[in-house]
Amino acid sequence: MFYDKVSESAEFIKERISGKVDIAVILGSGLGGIVDIMEDKEIIPYSQIPGFPGSNVEGHAGNLVFGTIGNLRVMAMQGRFHYYEGLSMKEVAFPVFVMKLLGIDKMIVTNACGGVNETFRPGDLMIIEDFINSVGANPLMGDNDERFGPRFPDMSEPYSRELIAKAEKAAEELGIQVKHGVYTLFQGPYFETAAEIRMYKTMGTDAIGMSTVPETIAANYLGIKTLGIACITNMATGLRTGKHSHEEVIQIAEKSGRTLCLWIEKLLREWDRY
Repeated sequence: MFYDKVSESAEFIKERISGKVDIAVILGSGLGGIVDIMEDKEIIPYSQIPGFPGSNVEGHAGNLVFGTIGNLRVMAMQGRFHYYEGLSMKEVAFPVFVMKLLGIDKMIVTNACGGVNETFRPGDLMIIEDFINSVGANPLMGDNDERFGPRFPDMSEPYSRELIAKAEKAAEELGIQVKHGVYTLFQGPYFETAAEIRMYKTMGTDAIGMSTVPETIAANYLGIKTLGIACITNMATGLRTGKHSHEEVIQIAEKSGRTLCLWIEKLLREWDRY
């Protein structure tokens, strides 16, 4: 059973870490720097955790890192799983189910993605206010286990307004100009065509990428409050000249990731004040 598989993973992790975890952070491509500011770190490679898929994408280290930032005990995912890797949506969101059984009730999810809103520029950071799932699957399909959540969960506030307000205050104090918008999940692994981008723009998309939405859906189902931050690494097809490359994504993500890390560090260190 799926619940038993998640329980096995959670128990394995509990035996190897000290203390309760307050918040989880999922780090996207090139955005792993947040781990460097964590103190008293405990590292568990995904490959050692029963039931965990493996991360095979460049820019994703493939570790769970536990440590402290300020007064918070943090679990950071260095790398995530993607639908385009051939995994099921439940496998993609598997770590979020594990978070639930670890007692985690807050999550920050980050990503590197393409800008569709023409006022955006590479390097911008966007608070995600809502999402569009353009893939014909999600991690809640199949039998439902009430121990996790309800059969038909509400999605009227997929990204917590409370956490968004905290993030906005931290960004303002740092002088970081942040964007706001809707993030659309594209299945990948190819970069979207110009015609597809025109369609998604008409639908109300501000940024598009190949992650984040499965984890967000699972988190809301599981009662985990979620903050989403997207790093705009490139303008989408048809809104730029030249061709896309994953190397370009990593390069821009690492550059703007330094600003993102400063932002998340301040947010976590002064969490209670916000």
